[in-house]
Amino acid sequence: MAEVLLENVSKVYPGGFRAVDNVSLAIADREFIVLVGPSGCGKSTTLRMVAGLEDISAGTIRIGERVVNDVAPKDRDIAMVFQNYALYPHMNVRRNMSFGLLLRRRFGNWDNPVGMLLSPSKYRAAREERVAIEKRVEQAAEMLGIRQLLERKPKQLSGGQRQRVALGRAIVREPKAYLFDEPLSNLDAKLRVEMRAEIKRLHRSVQTTTIYVTHDQEEAMTLGDRVVVMKDGVIHQSGTPFEVYERPVNRFVAGFVGTPPMNFLEGKLVRHGEALHFEEGANRIQVAPAHAAVLARHANQPVVLGIRPETFAVAGGGAPGQSFSASITLVEPLGDRCDVHLSTPRHEHLVARVANGHALAEGSNVQFALDSSRLHYFAPGADGHSLLQNLAADPKAA
Repeated sequence: MAEVLLENVSKVYPGGFRAVDNVSLAIADREFIVLVGPSGCGKSTTLRMVAGLEDISAGTIRIGERVVNDVAPKDRDIAMVFQNYALYPHMNVRRNMSFGLLLRRRFGNWDNPVGMLLSPSKYRAAREERVAIEKRVEQAAEMLGIRQLLERKPKQLSGGQRQRVALGRAIVREPKAYLFDEPLSNLDAKLRVEMRAEIKRLHRSVQTTTIYVTHDQEEAMTLGDRVVVMKDGVIHQSGTPFEVYERPVNRFVAGFVGTPPMNFLEGKLVRHGEALHFEEGANRIQVAPAHAAVLARHANQPVVLGIRPETFAVAGGGAPGQSFSASITLVEPLGDRCDVHLSTPRHEHLVARVANGHALAEGSNVQFALDSSRLHYFAPGADGHSLLQNLAADPKAA
């Protein structure tokens, strides 16, 4: 177990493409951190540089107290779990899990009849190493529920079983850090949920520093102690799942984290009497008092309002200034809830997620109530920063 530290790390490929741009990140001992972002954001490249599978162009990577920039992957004391499992097809599960450790034995060359004749003491040491490895394999297999599969070959296993074998191979290494490169991407939806829980339980058991890469933001939110959101080789935000979801630092993070994604409405802030309102065109929404104090300096300026789909609540009218009127263009039933696609004269593509049981007909107008304390405000632009960043870190206020 060890801290992993990235200091101003960059990766520039031939031709000048900058895949990772001056990334600094401190991962605490035993922390589970998830790197998430769209394809091409640099998350896998960052992981591969920590593993030593990619050379870094600039910066420093430390694992524990040691700088590992020029250390070979096999000597970094890390274990990596890949998307495609990377199992040896001709070896059974037991051999797949133990093979890496068998290669690293100090007395491995003496574990044969010749070794027994030439040096009985070294032969005994080799056998003791083998027994210790077998014990670790049995313990890992028991932990992962695959003990009954130890004599099978990979082709005899399901996708979930193969992924458990890959996890077991990492566990027996007892490394300073685990690295996961989108390990669940090849599994079906139901199995992904099961394996996600398995990985979380595993981390609680082994308590080893873990870096996990995924493009699935739901995976990131459920697994990580901390979530690092990346785009174009740059870290946009790092924080707990709650912080990233409830207090996104910019529009990119707000739109990437959450399903369905956050709705963005362009408009401006205007004063009506003592109150500050956001005007979208067809709707005027009163700004929450706690937000108004921070947003006052942006009065009469264009801003972008962010509304999470679940912030909409079907209502007869809503409180004064907090109601939102829109036309229903599509209703998607999802069992206990439904996604309602909405439009206003200025914004054609909005989504509300509401509980089932409401009479919502396509083509009709509906009035929603909004909790103004859960609204977000951003500067204009695709990556406009949050205008509420200076608000005190109070979950009820942000």
